[in-house]
Amino acid sequence: MKFREYIEYLDKRKKLVHIKREVSVEYEIATLMKMLDGKPLLFEHVSGYDMPVAANICSSRSLVAGGLQIAEKELISHMIQAIDHPVEPEVREAEGYEPLQSLDDLPILLHYPLDGGKYISSAIVVARDNEYGLNASYHRMMVVGSDRVVMRILPRDFNTYLERGLREFAICIGNPISVAIASAISMPAETNELAIANALHPSPLMQIDGHTVPEAEIVMIAEITDEMHDEGPFLDLTETPDIVRKQRVARITKIYAKKDAVYHALLPGGLEHKTLMGTPKEPTIFHEVSKVCDVKDVHITPGGCSWLHAVVSIHKRHEDDGRKAIEAAFRGHKSMKHVFVVDDDIDISDWMQVEWAMATRFQGSKDMIITHAKGSSLDPSADPVTRETTKIGFDLTIPWDKEREHFKKPDLPMKLNPDDYL
Repeated sequence: MKFREYIEYLDKRKKLVHIKREVSVEYEIATLMKMLDGKPLLFEHVSGYDMPVAANICSSRSLVAGGLQIAEKELISHMIQAIDHPVEPEVREAEGYEPLQSLDDLPILLHYPLDGGKYISSAIVVARDNEYGLNASYHRMMVVGSDRVVMRILPRDFNTYLERGLREFAICIGNPISVAIASAISMPAETNELAIANALHPSPLMQIDGHTVPEAEIVMIAEITDEMHDEGPFLDLTETPDIVRKQRVARITKIYAKKDAVYHALLPGGLEHKTLMGTPKEPTIFHEVSKVCDVKDVHITPGGCSWLHAVVSIHKRHEDDGRKAIEAAFRGHKSMKHVFVVDDDIDISDWMQVEWAMATRFQGSKDMIITHAKGSSLDPSADPVTRETTKIGFDLTIPWDKEREHFKKPDLPMKLNPDDYL
């Protein structure tokens, strides 16, 4: 769904909490987002701005599935299908957009006192390379002027485009849910994430000011400069502050907004941040594990920052399936730090069950795989220069040489309705 359609969808189903009291972009909105994390919010009256702010709208897998018009249990298979069979979207002319004067017209939040400044944290950069085509990816942006932002740019596709001479690109805020998910999927440079989005749910693109972009609430045209600026601190996915780095500055040359536009605020370290970043890693893990054994499900855990931990469910057919699944899972998500492999009788979304499997089916002397390798820059305990970290895989499956029934919980002895007794 388009962003505004999704807000209306949530509202009709009474899942949207309306905040009618006037609120400030400086700490107040962020504090409420954190206190009400997991609940979609609409801040109707933002002090000093005409534009309302929507937040926490994709803060669970079920909310994301609703935005794609599918059942939650179909999410991984639906993403795998879209990744394997992207569909190039049709392109239309943009309609209904009005120009804004500067970044000062947008209700950009100051999230935490530790932050280096106001941050645009939900923005998706859409860039085109003459050889590789369109690329869509997330980049946080710290505001350093009414027409300037300093961008955190990792050495991935967008950075490659810049190194190949790209100067001008688009920044989109308030995107269709399919675009929000697809833009977080790590794909080769020649793969168009917007075609994956279109396969997830029909998501036509539009032409605006010479750029092909999703139909977002706000579209900014930017050009990279040769200026470098301190970026950060910034509270990242791990809910710990990322370090200050010199990063590239972009100048905002034009801003377009839909009539009655809604600004999408994303709380750093909040459940929406975790869901949008972590959920797209589940199909890549699933895909790799499926090459070596019978995989049933994958869950990136919020407690593991929706980035560093995953639980993988398999139907064990061979003695070494658990070990193979561990090795494949790390190939499917190279930033992962710990992975837990369980049998398919364990509900991988229920940490009580995963911990029970660890308590009853696991022996540390033989069921762990420990390696030292490059991990995630988001892990504050990793080497800050090399990103070297210790990765551990835990095989929590039933030992192959044991009787399976001795490791399973029994069913209830009778079928009863407790209401009949209360």
